[in-house]
Amino acid sequence: MVTSGMEFWSFPPAYDRTYMPSPKSNYWLPMRETMDPGERDREIVVRLQKVMAYAYKNSTFYRNRWDDAGIHPEHIHSLEDFERVPVITKQELRAAQERTEPFGDYLCVPDSEVHHIHGTSGTTGRPTVFAIGREDWGTIAENQARILWAMGLRPGDMVFVAAIFGLYLGSWGAMLATERLGGKCFPFGAGAPGMTARAVQWLRTMKPQGFYSTPSYALHLAEVARDEGIDPGDFRLKIMFFSGEPGASIPGIRERIESAFGAKVFDCGTMAEMTPYMSASGTNGSGPGMVLFQDMVYHEVCDPKSFSRVGWGERGTPVYTHLERTSQPMIRLSSGDLTHWIEGPSSCGRTYPIFPDGVYGRIDDMFQVRGENIYPSEIDAALNQVAGYGGEHRIIISREGAMDELLVQFEVSEDIYSEGAEAVSGVNQRASETLRRVLGVRAKTEVVNANIIPRTDHKARRVIDDRELFRTLNSKLE
Repeated sequence: MVTSGMEFWSFPPAYDRTYMPSPKSNYWLPMRETMDPGERDREIVVRLQKVMAYAYKNSTFYRNRWDDAGIHPEHIHSLEDFERVPVITKQELRAAQERTEPFGDYLCVPDSEVHHIHGTSGTTGRPTVFAIGREDWGTIAENQARILWAMGLRPGDMVFVAAIFGLYLGSWGAMLATERLGGKCFPFGAGAPGMTARAVQWLRTMKPQGFYSTPSYALHLAEVARDEGIDPGDFRLKIMFFSGEPGASIPGIRERIESAFGAKVFDCGTMAEMTPYMSASGTNGSGPGMVLFQDMVYHEVCDPKSFSRVGWGERGTPVYTHLERTSQPMIRLSSGDLTHWIEGPSSCGRTYPIFPDGVYGRIDDMFQVRGENIYPSEIDAALNQVAGYGGEHRIIISREGAMDELLVQFEVSEDIYSEGAEAVSGVNQRASETLRRVLGVRAKTEVVNANIIPRTDHKARRVIDDRELFRTLNSKLE
């Protein structure tokens, strides 16, 4: 089905599940990916009207919220009009599911249409349940196959999925995309003791073309491979794509992964609630960062207080709207993350906007030290500039009193450890100077012994806000 000059552009979506582009094409859907941005924006306005009308009819959550705000789908005639639509937050979604168990009153399909159930772990409160309809599951496959194609994967390629299979949607999305692409999915998983060593052996045997995990797990995998006497380059990976945490858009981390595996590295991902989460993704030929597939999910970058869109080149928080989901459509979901955006086209030829540095991290991960706002990803980036950095660190902060303190513990590379105390001290001094220059505040630094800092089979958690631990470590340093 083709309407308004865009391939398979309808709501609800009606894709041809047998469609496959020419292997020589750089684009899965050339019209949608390369059309004039102004024309696309006009099409998006029409789609927003349809999505809002659908949600208004089928969801008391949206109907009540928009009635209270004096907003109706018929009022939306421009993207500027759409900025008047109130944002929603994760906390409000959680409250809706407490009120209407289990899926919340923003589920827009009958319960019988729910095909997959995923969600958050609930380790910090009530878990959020993701109900994905049968048709949506197929649409997600279509969407994310487009992304893998844009990275350079093709039918017949094998993708090794080294992420947890369970509630976490990232691994399932990678599997769905590979299958729809006509590739071979190796759903290896992650998380069990000894699994990384087995992953090394499987990768060495199977030599897949593609690989998916979190960035921190890829670095851990490279360490384990070397410990086994195996060069990660022997896996002959061509394309590695990552989500779940910042990292793959940070130059130092990206370069370390590329150097270890000899593969192209792509950052992707928004939020689990926004699946197809790869709607922001690196593409072959685009350089670092993420291209925003606006016809899949409408991405805005907004002021965190007013939620009005910021201009090109400015920082703000991403706000996302589904354009092809029918089961639990998110309409102006505030991510709580921080990024900046620039106008397209990308050097890959796609005419979408771009997150040139990816997503920095969550705004609520930000902490203040002596009046300076600091994000963990900034410390990641700074340490990766330091020659001799070993790839693992942790951040310990004190928010006690007027003078907040920051301590960064980190490992150095094996050759630095072997050179002795003077070499270690030199790296420590360089790290301290680099952090001070990048962050604008003094950070205490400490080199720790190799393998002291825990590795991860999933997402790295490097920030410790523990005042008692800070006191103990600070007194040791002084």
